[in-house]
Amino acid sequence: MQNRTRNLYLIPYVAWIVLFVIAPVLLVLYYSFFDITGQVTVDNYKTFFTPVYLKMTFSSFWYAFLITLFSLLVAYPTAYLLTKTKHKQLWLLLIIVPSWINLLLKVYAFLGIFGTFGPANSLLDAVGIGAKQILFTDFSFVFVSVYIFIPFMILPIFNALEEMNASLVDAARDLGASAWTTFSRVIFPLTLDGVKAGCQVVFIPALSLFMITRLIAGNRVITLGTAIEQNFLVIQDWGMGSTIAVFLILIMVIIMVATGSRKRGFSHETK
Repeated sequence: MQNRTRNLYLIPYVAWIVLFVIAPVLLVLYYSFFDITGQVTVDNYKTFFTPVYLKMTFSSFWYAFLITLFSLLVAYPTAYLLTKTKHKQLWLLLIIVPSWINLLLKVYAFLGIFGTFGPANSLLDAVGIGAKQILFTDFSFVFVSVYIFIPFMILPIFNALEEMNASLVDAARDLGASAWTTFSRVIFPLTLDGVKAGCQVVFIPALSLFMITRLIAGNRVITLGTAIEQNFLVIQDWGMGSTIAVFLILIMVIIMVATGSRKRGFSHETK
């Protein structure tokens, strides 16, 4: 009886997975075997391994790595300081609230902030540096991307720090460990699961960015996400766009599986 009830509860979940995960992936895979004229072909997969698309893939990984790295460098000390504040939940809420705002609105806000007559250039003028071309640069693209993703990096690290046994830190200090030794040998290893989760949540979507590359980077930054958008909406080559999407999905799955296996191994070692 219990098994039948449990199976009934699984029906909505399985239906959701089939309709909104498996079916779209199979549809993308199906379209990847057609060229722009609708003929069945495998040339799309051959084209993906040409220098143009391989360079695009490397560029996607490089920018995703930079976004993840800078997000981590800012998020970890921020999360650590949050755990030490009095009203930590309030401060955490204030950090998370901007993520509720529509992404397009935030991007357009930065168009004004980084514009020629925006606050950023006004500040540069005030300190004597002079106005600079901030928009349509690698800096503006990485900066805006980090701003958008940083709440998703802070949250898992904050949770890991909150769950950490504080007595282990006190024990390290009582044994004469320096602040750096305590962090590198006790605090960071104990919060590594949170770091991995945050890096996964940031790195994977950063691989497929396209709207920020269009508006903030002005197409100066070309990623796989940009290529997918261009093939579907501009060139109307759904086959090539689907092929790029297939490889992007494979890359994401590999990253998730690899990260998950390391997390399980780490958890097993710490038990």
